[in-house]
Parts: sequence; structure tokens; C-alpha cells
Amino acid sequence: MARHRGDLLGLRAALSDRLLPVLVGAMSFLAALALGGALACATLAASWRGDTAAALTIQVPQPDDPDTANDGTRLAAVQRALAVDPDVQDAAVMSKAEMNRLISPWLGSDATTLGLSLPAVITAQWQGPGSTDKLASQLQRMSPGTLVKTGALWAARVAALTISLQACALAVLLVVALVAAAVVAVATRSGLAQLRETIDTVHGLGALDSDIAARFAARATWLALGGSAGGTLLALPALAWLAWLAAPFTGPARLGGFFNLPPALIALVPLLPAAAALIGWTTAQLTVRGWLRHLP
Repeated sequence: MARHRGDLLGLRAALSDRLLPVLVGAMSFLAALALGGALACATLAASWRGDTAAALTIQVPQPDDPDTANDGTRLAAVQRALAVDPDVQDAAVMSKAEMNRLISPWLGSDATTLGLSLPAVITAQWQGPGSTDKLASQLQRMSPGTLVKTGALWAARVAALTISLQACALAVLLVVALVAAAVVAVATRSGLAQLRETIDTVHGLGALDSDIAARFAARATWLALGGSAGGTLLALPALAWLAWLAAPFTGPARLGGFFNLPPALIALVPLLPAAAALIGWTTAQLTVRGWLRHLP
């Protein structure tokens, strides 16, 4: 068996640089996508929770009926109350066209032809520190039947969905790490089987288990590091493309491509090769030491 200078055990041939780096690279590619998915979920959820929780919808039944307490209509009375409330911002009455577009999937394109008395709908943003119970009570006294709804329930559901998606992404990362460790362990045991006679000889001559394990671990570390670096680099265009697709949902448009990635992802992705190298070193050390214990 031909050996390179400094490769006394012949590890370059026993632990080939063909299959192991490719498999570790594929695992790193999946890990980068899972990590990007987890952070993207957190970013999108933070944006959506803020928008949804602050959304305020007020329904005023019989909006054109006269207001018994003041001049004008019931809708006008509610609008006046909202205009002077500092916790309510951007209050606007939905037009008939907007109402028709909203209910057209259920009632058709023009609900006015059905002879139904539809409530007026006011959309606004809630900027108050607490709940809207006080506002709802005030509007109920002013215009009985008025309903006030917030997006708090939907915000809670978005938060629960985010936690579930992040848990799935973390589970994927764990599975990827375990598969990478299994790949390194199988490759290491294959190398040990190929070099059994050589290892028996050097071990019998007094070579320490730690020395043999260190040589295997060094080889596995470099192969895992190189493969992971390649897989991580291949994942960057995919992550940049996904970030570009998600940009309209996270706020104002920013620079395209790589610069749309969350800062946390930019900081964590380069750590994937280091993590793969650590997995390779640890797995090789444990595999070789366990194998050597069974030698006579």
C-alpha cells in the first residue's frame, strides 16, 4: 500500500477523500437550510406578531341610524370617539367596494343586492399598553352593539406555529448531526478494518491508543471540515434566494441577495464547518478507542 510522507498508517487510502466529504457536505447543506428556516421563522413571526397584535377592527351595526345621544349617525359617533383616543391610530372606514371584495367569496360580488344590513367596519392600529376592554365598553355605551376585535388571538397562534416550526428545524439539525456522526463512524471503522494488520503491528510495538486515535481523528477532522465548507458554500445561494423571496413579508425592501440574510444566520452559518470538524474529531476518537480496546 502506497503511503504519503508523514502518513505512516496509510490513512489517506483507508479514509478516502471522495465519499466522506461529499456525505458530510450534503449534511451541512441540509443543516444550513434548517438553520436558515429556523431563523427565518423567528424573523417572520416577529414581524407578523407585531402587525397582527396591533390590528384593530371595529364593527358598527346599523351605521346610518341616528345617534340618540348626539347629532349624526352611530358610525359618526364611533369615529369621533376613535379620533380623540390617543391609543387608536390610523382609523379608517372600509369602503363599500372593500366590503364587497372582502365578503364576495361567501355572498357574491355585490352584497347590496341581497338586501342585507351590513355593519360598517373600521380598521385601525392599537397602540395602547393593555387590552382594548375599556375602549370596547366605551363604544358599547355610545353605540350599543359595536364590536371591537384585536389580532391578539391570531398573534398567539402565529407564536405557537413559530415555536412548532423552530422545534422541527432543531430536530432536523439534531438528525443531521447524528447522521454525520454515523457517517464518520462507519468510514472510520472501514479504515480500521483495512489497516487492521498495520495497527496490530504498531499497537504490539507499543504505540499508544491515543496516538493511533489522534491520527484517525486528524484525518476525519480535515475531511469533515473540507466537506462541510463545500456544502455550506453551496447552501449560501439557496439561502440568499429564500431571503429574497421572504423580503416582502419582513418589511421594507433592503439590499438583495446575501445582504437580506438575518445577521444571526450570517454569524452562525460559518460555524457549521467548525461543528462538522468537531463531530468528525469526536466520533473518530471514540470509534478508534473503542475498537482498540478489543485488540488482544
